[in-house]
Amino acid sequence: MDELTMTIKNEIKRQYKSVRQFAAALDIPQSTIISAMRKGIGGTAFDTVVKMCSALGIKLSMNSGLFMDKEKTELLEVFSELDDRGRNTVKSVCNVELLRCRNIPVMSVVAALERLQSQQSEQ
Repeated sequence: MDELTMTIKNEIKRQYKSVRQFAAALDIPQSTIISAMRKGIGGTAFDTVVKMCSALGIKLSMNSGLFMDKEKTELLEVFSELDDRGRNTVKSVCNVELLRCRNIPVMSVVAALERLQSQQSEQ
């Protein structure tokens, strides 16, 4: 399942009690939403996807194919207020967490962190 479909599915669960309530709130057939969640959002009519995303607070970017949910938007807003030291710290933590999520052994994570720190000190 693609990331946008998963995000929409998770937001429906989080913000609404059921798909039926979400469908009723948007005046979209419940079967359309269920089909989109099962098959992936890619086969759903564009105006339906936009309507769903708008109701859930998900911002779509037509230029990049990326989308921004509320959490990503908030993270970017906070990140933009940080100074250089804060941005470097956040990037380092994100890189280490990405390695952890990819199941790279701890020693590799430590080595990667040391590489990041040496690269940042060179800049």
